[in-house]
Amino acid sequence: MLNADEYRILKRAVASRKIAAGKARLAKIVLLSNQGYTATEIAARLGCNERTALKWIGRFNRYGVAGLEEGPREGRPRVYGPEDVGAVIQAALTPPQDFGLPFASWTLDRLVVYLSEQKGIGMGRTRVAEVLSHEGLRWRKQEGWFRERVDPEFAEKRGPSNGSTHPLLPTA
Repeated sequence: MLNADEYRILKRAVASRKIAAGKARLAKIVLLSNQGYTATEIAARLGCNERTALKWIGRFNRYGVAGLEEGPREGRPRVYGPEDVGAVIQAALTPPQDFGLPFASWTLDRLVVYLSEQKGIGMGRTRVAEVLSHEGLRWRKQEGWFRERVDPEFAEKRGPSNGSTHPLLPTA
């Protein structure tokens, strides 16, 4: 039997237009049960499964109105564990030359290839960017047309310009 407070709360939930339809349906299951309907009759009347009606009536009997709240669900299991995320962050924060790689800075593509080949972590480019962003790390381009190059010996390695480019003339 419902007490006066429980009855008032459930009646208000059933009549409310602001509450989620699923919650209103659970309140209706409990109210119908209180009126003497069996789980089979409730299921037929509301168009749900008998086991569903039994489940929510049982939860209400054990926990009261709070039992009608759905608890957190587990959801999909994590694809990458904390060890994998840690390896991504450690690799991103370590200069590639420390791993014996022939370049001075990471790109997302280079990092993905390194993680796949050396660490066995098959994480995609977008996911690597998400992990770094989630840790507060911002990806930035270190080389650009108008900025200083990361490699200080770039000009010597590149060699002289070809003859078709005109030398820059000093400006006034």
